Amino acid sequence: MTRGIALLVAAQFVSGLADNALLIVAMARLHEAGQSMWLAPLLKAVFTLAYVGLAPVVGVVADRWPKARVMLAANGLKALGCLLIALGIDPLLSFAVAGVGAAAYSPAKYGLTAELVPANQLVDANGWLEVTTVGAIVLGTMLGGALVGPLLAGDLAPELGNWLPVGAPLAAALTVLLGLYALAAVLNLLIPASGARPHVMQGDWHALVKRFAHAQSVLWRDPLGSISLGVTTLFWGAGATLQFVVLAWAQQSLELSLSEAAYLQGMVAVGIGAGALAAGRWITLDQAPRILGLGLLMGCCVPLMTLVQSVAVAVPLMAAVGALAGFFIVPMNALLQHRGRLLLGAGESIAVQNFSENLCVLAMLGAYAGLQAAGWPLHRLVFLLGAFVAGGVALVMWRHRKAPPGIYR
Repeated sequence: MTRGIALLVAAQFVSGLADNALLIVAMARLHEAGQSMWLAPLLKAVFTLAYVGLAPVVGVVADRWPKARVMLAANGLKALGCLLIALGIDPLLSFAVAGVGAAAYSPAKYGLTAELVPANQLVDANGWLEVTTVGAIVLGTMLGGALVGPLLAGDLAPELGNWLPVGAPLAAALTVLLGLYALAAVLNLLIPASGARPHVMQGDWHALVKRFAHAQSVLWRDPLGSISLGVTTLFWGAGATLQFVVLAWAQQSLELSLSEAAYLQGMVAVGIGAGALAAGRWITLDQAPRILGLGLLMGCCVPLMTLVQSVAVAVPLMAAVGALAGFFIVPMNALLQHRGRLLLGAGESIAVQNFSENLCVLAMLGAYAGLQAAGWPLHRLVFLLGAFVAGGVALVMWRHRKAPPGIYR
């Protein structure tokens, strides 16, 4: 990795580590404040809604100013959300502020990647980003659990509890997270300038929405752009649903506790990281459209969960599903970044991707919750999810059965 990419990867890992730990701490704050725990899923919802609602703005902002500075400002917003929780502000509102920062951070991060490396190294760079993102999710969740658990010791917690409205252990936890955001800010400042030329930004909301609608149209109509945008949208929507499916399946079929089921879910993340590294090493950008069949295979593997009755079989199956997903999604992300930079702006194309992906996440989670409320058995939901993934990828493959134009044109 170049120095710029190494610093970018390190900054996004530290910031992502704090983001995922903050979710656990925010849930603990809900409990401490005596609020109903059914509000906990809304933390994820308000965080995700920022990606959808602010998509017309954040991509243009990322292309208007140096992306490392945009990442710095976005990281500051996430730290502000953390600080608001420490000051006793409602966790939902506070986490929504952090979500605004995350929504602005993403197009700047991926857009800067496309500016710092040549096209033939994008898959490798995305592999490292994906590995560290997965690592931040797994380790951040573990860190959040440790911070709100009984292991946090020392004189810091009682001292902080004297001047912050939250409980002493949460005050100490939030202080640790603010330290992580400060470290991420330092790393952002060290990222070298890419030298990319900034884009002109429209001055009113109507113009921004019109430009964003045009960007959507450009990417969805481009043969290569529509391949990558279609399958990444499908992948992240299905992946968010699969998280809940794995938890429910592990508890019902394997008779695991919730904490044990979460470890099994972590095997999917480990597999994604391994697959992402392998893709970065073995797949080039021009080979990306040729691996669509892996998405079809992944969809077919999901229903196999219903046949498994032992943890010894479940662990390698979940790791295999994750590895297929990681090997599949990294080249698709790289392809979208490259085409987006050629057709639009690097940040703007990622904002289009975030909008589509997170809208799909909200829709699929809503459908999953609705089918659960309607009494659908879990095995039927698993088969439906696998069929949806396989069918969606098959549709993309059929639509683009003719060879698309060259990657680098």
